Amino acid sequence: MEITLNGYYTLIFATLVLLLGRFMIKNIKVLEDFNIPEPVVGGLVAAMIVYALNIVWGYSFNFHQGLQTATMLMFFASIGLSADFGRLKAGGTPLLIFLAVVSVFIVLQDVVGVGMASALGLDPLLGLVTGSISLTGGHGTAGAWGVVLEEEYGVVGATTLGIAVATYGLVAGGIVGGPVARRLIKNLGLTPTPDNPNPSNVEKVAGAQSLYSTKHDEDGDHRQEEMFEKPDNIRLITASSMIETLALFAAALAFADIMTIVAEGTWFQLPTFVWALAAGVIIRNALTMVFNFDMFDRAIDVIGNASLSLFLAMALLSLKLWQLTDLAGPVLIILLVQTLVMILYAYFVTFKIMGKDYDAAVLSAGHCGFGMGATPTAIANMQAVTDRYLPSPKAFLIVPMVGAFFVDIINATVLQIFTKIPF
Repeated sequence: MEITLNGYYTLIFATLVLLLGRFMIKNIKVLEDFNIPEPVVGGLVAAMIVYALNIVWGYSFNFHQGLQTATMLMFFASIGLSADFGRLKAGGTPLLIFLAVVSVFIVLQDVVGVGMASALGLDPLLGLVTGSISLTGGHGTAGAWGVVLEEEYGVVGATTLGIAVATYGLVAGGIVGGPVARRLIKNLGLTPTPDNPNPSNVEKVAGAQSLYSTKHDEDGDHRQEEMFEKPDNIRLITASSMIETLALFAAALAFADIMTIVAEGTWFQLPTFVWALAAGVIIRNALTMVFNFDMFDRAIDVIGNASLSLFLAMALLSLKLWQLTDLAGPVLIILLVQTLVMILYAYFVTFKIMGKDYDAAVLSAGHCGFGMGATPTAIANMQAVTDRYLPSPKAFLIVPMVGAFFVDIINATVLQIFTKIPF
């Protein structure tokens, strides 16, 4: 029996899923320790209930797709509207180098995913799902690309698999980041002395502290640490600022809709959510650089976080878990290999290219966090390291900007190239 729910009931169930996730995280410590998002926790429980109803009584639920699509586009537009390229100056050369390191790893992650999938007899496009779509991209990107792969490429179960892989990545990224950094720091000869650091330790991070203080003052705000990695922070918003911000979102979504139609069948055909992200980037930087417009970032943050949570809740409600039964074994093998690749890359590439010093070790822990999971995982990894050893302002300046904003732009570009390759 199929039960179709309209937009009202879809929204009601989505908010109930979010409340359930919040309740579980507050009462189950391991979920909080690994920074598992509220919609993922509540959504997976809801998906299991829907699965049980299907197996026992044959019920199947269809939720309102238009609302889910709208929230997805709003989320990606918020990423674009937050990606102020002027902030690249705050990170300087180290940020650009780290962006290059991350970009190469995204390509490597997809090469490994596609190669392993082909070797195990799976659709190569499922390799992208077990690659940067879900791991570097996280749940939002997994849900968005899952829909594209299912509808345009006929990849069955791509959304369900993407959500599952992204959840694995959050846990794995939180597990491997700390040990990688501690091993590197041990090789540097630093000891855990947070209360009484020795002079040599202080000297090694003094340069980074100075850089951070200067650049942070020039930037004039701390919002790169507050967007998607701190969604519960209180932000003061007025009705007029919210209306202005909604107008920006409307412009981004309208641009995305028009470009999707115009580009259909051409060489620059892109998924609608990629156009939404690109539109946000164009609008943001055109207004700030050309017209010196003062963007109201707090409203963008709130709309972006709320849209992401609602989108994930609805995506998880729509999961069909029975589609994954035949993929469990091969996918687990691919994910274990991806985890090993992340560890080796962070240890031998990220650390060395970023300077082979204490800051580079902390950056390696952060890279494990969002290379496998998400920016909150990266922040948690770095906090665990700096709480035990020394502060690393340089790492806390670079990772949030790369992980929360710029990596999604790079990932979307890389994935668009990979999907055009005839496997």
